[in-house]
Amino acid sequence: MLNRRSVLLGLAAGIALPLPALAQEKLPVVASFSILGDFVREVGGERVAVTLLVGPDGDAHVYSPSPADAKTVAAAKLIVVNGLKFEGWLTRLVRSSGTKATVATATTGIEPLKMADDHGHGHAHGGEDPHAWQSIANARLYVGNVRDALVAADPAGKATYEANATAYLAKLDTLEGEIKAAVARIPADRRRAITSHDAFAYFAKAYGIAFVAPQGVSTEAEASARDVGRIIRQVKAQKVPAVFLENISNPRLAEQIARESGARIGGRLYSDALSGSDGPAGTYIAMMKHNISVIEKALAAGPA
Repeated sequence: MLNRRSVLLGLAAGIALPLPALAQEKLPVVASFSILGDFVREVGGERVAVTLLVGPDGDAHVYSPSPADAKTVAAAKLIVVNGLKFEGWLTRLVRSSGTKATVATATTGIEPLKMADDHGHGHAHGGEDPHAWQSIANARLYVGNVRDALVAADPAGKATYEANATAYLAKLDTLEGEIKAAVARIPADRRRAITSHDAFAYFAKAYGIAFVAPQGVSTEAEASARDVGRIIRQVKAQKVPAVFLENISNPRLAEQIARESGARIGGRLYSDALSGSDGPAGTYIAMMKHNISVIEKALAAGPA
């Protein structure tokens, strides 16, 4: 009797042991940078394990992949990228890794803005501004593309991905209302600002705040002395209220413009990357809320 019981327990253990491992298995997804990673986590929930190539506060414009990145990409089932030539280093990384993963472009269906042509830096964005996530309308398309990519990679999770995406899109609707209300509180003649690099054109078009930057849409090249001088003169002539620092950029340039133009430093904006989880912009929604709060406070205040 004891032997029979031992055999039964052994059989039961043999059947039960693989189940927890199976239940915990998640879809391995690589996201090129932190903002995309947040979209994937929001839509994927507990069904996905997300790894970032460029982490919080990292600059994807100038990122240099490591051998460890190649191993990470090789192990992925899905790779989510921004596209619009934002990650110029990624094609070679994917090719060299030998990965079999599907590569999903999160900006599919978005109408890209053309770069301003007066910077002359010669960086490789092909004339299109890659910072499309800076408008909520585009963020909705990002989320839809992420949802569709996850469903294609993991059809069993379709209901989960669709429900998560729907819930997140509702949060984006609320967020957009908050942004528009904040902009409405800024006097129309004060809706102008300076940033280090040209990352806010989609935000500007969507919400009516004009941004000027000494660098183009990439941080790869230094701004010329002529560009900096032109912007300083513009700040003085137009009485631009504030110059904003960026989390991915050296503050030296923005501080120089503020110092020589007399404009105030309005605070730090998050442009191309989230903060760490313990910072003010640990998620996309937190980033957008932080940015509009900083912008409103700086621009709606008294004379510059």
